[in-house]
Amino acid sequence: MWAYEKKLQFPVNIKKRDLKMAQNILTQYGGPNGELAAALRYLNQSFTMPDEKGRTLLVDIGTEELAHVEMICAMLTQLTEGATLEEMKAAGFDKHYSVNGIDLYPTDPNGVPFTVTYFAAVGDPVANLSEDMAAEEKARATYENLINLATDPDVIEPLQFLRQREIIHFTRFKQLYDEYKKKGYDKK
Repeated sequence: MWAYEKKLQFPVNIKKRDLKMAQNILTQYGGPNGELAAALRYLNQSFTMPDEKGRTLLVDIGTEELAHVEMICAMLTQLTEGATLEEMKAAGFDKHYSVNGIDLYPTDPNGVPFTVTYFAAVGDPVANLSEDMAAEEKARATYENLINLATDPDVIEPLQFLRQREIIHFTRFKQLYDEYKKKGYDKK
């Protein structure tokens, strides 16, 4: 059971509309290396971890990834707030608008909808943790790309926070991976 605190893990206070940047950030909502995929991957895998330590780690990080989904959605909302139809068309958001109106919908920047095929679970804790480490590295690289595209410090700050969390998650997964390898959980 979770206790929900009604505040973002890191403040998002974007003052300038930027639909092009919003379109890029959309990848971290519904794209293959995004926060939604990570949250579902880790929460799903937690049930087959061989011990309480592994289950707890995956639930903790999976829950934090849900908090990151909330941050990404706040960023998207603030970057698009008050946009006119003309601005949406110019930024390429008209296709999104035609199907979803102004509601957020998990897709990548190309409009490809979120799919559970973005993550794997094979019932082997070491293989799953290897997949999780790769997911964190891909998310870190995506955040670095987004930071390179951003020009607004109000956008860059939360992106840097999220990038740093990916590094921490990778480290925590690597520690558990090494422990499980030592215990022989990769040998059946």
